[in-house]
Amino acid sequence: MTASPTAPAAFVDLQVHSTASDGALSPAAVVQAAADAALYAIALTDHDSVEGLAEAREAGERLGVRIVPGVELSTHFEGEELHLLGLHLSNLDAMRDALEEFREQRVERARRIVATLNAHSIPVTMEAVLAEAGPGAVGRPHIARAMLAGGWVREFREAFDKWIGWGRPAYMAKEQFDVADAIALVHSAGGLAVWAHPGELATPARIGRLAERGLDSVEVLHPSHPPYLVTRLVEHTANAGLLPSGGSDWHGTQEGPRKLGGQLVPKVWLDWQDAKVAERLTTAS
Repeated sequence: MTASPTAPAAFVDLQVHSTASDGALSPAAVVQAAADAALYAIALTDHDSVEGLAEAREAGERLGVRIVPGVELSTHFEGEELHLLGLHLSNLDAMRDALEEFREQRVERARRIVATLNAHSIPVTMEAVLAEAGPGAVGRPHIARAMLAGGWVREFREAFDKWIGWGRPAYMAKEQFDVADAIALVHSAGGLAVWAHPGELATPARIGRLAERGLDSVEVLHPSHPPYLVTRLVEHTANAGLLPSGGSDWHGTQEGPRKLGGQLVPKVWLDWQDAKVAERLTTAS
């Protein structure tokens, strides 16, 4: 079944990844999956990359799925890593220029991880990692896939649990990017800044401090959020005058909690975001 922007489809998915970063499917294949799931819209939010958006938009026009231009950025706030989504991006050139430096930092981080793995007698190569990444922004999932292909781990998750996850021997932290700078970057590209999968860190006080820095929205629906937390986050977000968002954080899996569209994000949340973007444009003019 194919969704159409003019049909009364009820749900959207505002965090989806493709091979432009660390997803398993091409942007066009992601859109095809969204059409098969009868989604009204998806936001393509690849890590530090907007390179998949042109292909996704072409597929969206052909298949009748609205594509919300997005990106996911890794930032830091008050000593904690914070992932920020930029949704509704309109100035992709501004975002692309800023992301080029981040992509170079990702490659250098991958080189350091590979060197550490080599020092632990795991002879994975940078060439193998880059082959897994293809044209996408290099990330730890590509290292994990190269390790799996080489037979140095038995399954994908083992690479993180034993070697490259936080606190493991080959873990390397990303370059720190202050959340206020990231929010400003998203705004300069015409987008809304969304706190991605905040979990228990999203206290009212912390949401308030981020709102003061320009945060627009909180991703309240996410596979890692149990029902009680979703209820709490909806309340905290509304009390801070921010908008709700939600997504599956889909990377291509066909089953489980991160299945495309599995979070049942209501279309009205997208409508509210659209209204916020329109309001900001009107104010700016």
